[in-house]
Amino acid sequence: MTRDPRRLVPLAAILSFAAALALFWPGIAEYDSVLQYAQALSGRYDDWHPPVMARLWSVLIATVGPGTGPMLILQLGGYVIGLALIAAALLRDGRPRAALAVAAIGWWPPFLGWQGVVLKDAQAVAAMVAALGLVGWYRLGGRAVPWPARCAVATILLYALLVRANAVFAIAPLIAGLAVTAGPVRRVGIAVAIVAATLALSPAINHHLLRATGSGVEKTQPFYDLAGIATRTGTTATGFTATGFTAAEARGLVAHRCVTPFFWDRLGDAPGCGPATVRMWRQPAGALYRQLALAAATHPVAYLSHRLAHLNSTDRWWVPAHWPGAAPPGGSEPNDLGLAEPRSAATEWERLAGWLAGTPAGWPVVWIAVAIVALAAGWRIAGPGAGIARALLASALALEASFAVISIASDLRYHLWPMIATALALALLGRMPWRGHWRIALIAVLAGVIAIGGIARIVLPSPPQSYADWMA
Repeated sequence: MTRDPRRLVPLAAILSFAAALALFWPGIAEYDSVLQYAQALSGRYDDWHPPVMARLWSVLIATVGPGTGPMLILQLGGYVIGLALIAAALLRDGRPRAALAVAAIGWWPPFLGWQGVVLKDAQAVAAMVAALGLVGWYRLGGRAVPWPARCAVATILLYALLVRANAVFAIAPLIAGLAVTAGPVRRVGIAVAIVAATLALSPAINHHLLRATGSGVEKTQPFYDLAGIATRTGTTATGFTATGFTAAEARGLVAHRCVTPFFWDRLGDAPGCGPATVRMWRQPAGALYRQLALAAATHPVAYLSHRLAHLNSTDRWWVPAHWPGAAPPGGSEPNDLGLAEPRSAATEWERLAGWLAGTPAGWPVVWIAVAIVALAAGWRIAGPGAGIARALLASALALEASFAVISIASDLRYHLWPMIATALALALLGRMPWRGHWRIALIAVLAGVIAIGGIARIVLPSPPQSYADWMA
């Protein structure tokens, strides 16, 4: 009697989870995570980082134990279970190659490497993969998702919405794309409604339900954009420009290189930038956003050039070789809170992940190009797998599109979901869409994108490699 390969999936998932847990145990604590752990220990929370993660961590500390270990178990568990459910559903559908592709995606070093870091971005990815696995288990079998599973999916996605501020731009189109009875117009309406509700309710949830104090984090986006416009328009004006910065402040921003496409941090932390920014930082967030609307309308070219420069930086296209922020950290941030280091094997894995992240397979712009072509090629393909694939591609592209307006840093971790979602979509689509002109289109687009990025990495000078050098 032939053994049913589906019976091996639970065992494979358990072994995969155990191997990943052993590799990264007790988890890598990045700088942001150390701050959140300190809040979980103290019971005092702010909203600079998502308070829902620190609140959950405090519960795990009280019920399971201290350290990153409990959060790592939760994070890797959601990631592995979600992928295992998708692989099992594909095996049930008679698609063993697609199932193996899903397993390979899960163990791709840059993807798994970031899942070994206890971090809000990895938490969001794990939650979204877990929710997708639950939906995929039923939908790939041609069945409706039962209400208990829907409630579980809703709870998991609510956590993902709260644990990463911009996750709504990925989750809203994902939910809309998975709505089986909705037409295109209704799907857009669903996505817009989810985005609007999340943006309206998240501050109240963070401040009143989770009792986090305000930190001013909502000011960073308009502050970064206003400073970017000011450096392009305000250095020779007298008095206040449309940005709200005075000419003297704008000259200070330029003199101390306070605005860089890579990230906003120099504005907040570089030693020479304080005098040029302190007055504007005292403004409330609402006033800064109104000022940004005026500045963008008055100086649209400056605003667009600033945003495009950052978009190029975060998409890692026309950038030098060794553009920083791609590799997952190989060890925990130094701390006095008892957060331990992983074993040397994790450090070596992260080194491999960092090297692979520097290749075209680690450039977000490459994945964007693939997602665009795949969405066009698979638009009319029928079947539940194709429907889920289109939802994933729409989710990936919507989040990437949001970075054109809402993004202040270029770390690769912000692109983890679009990259994983695109890879899973390709596995679900299989070979169906890649016939004739679509295969040629994909090859041509990839060749052009990679060629331009490759030239940039040859001709552009090397960037700073440490945070201290960027801030100097």
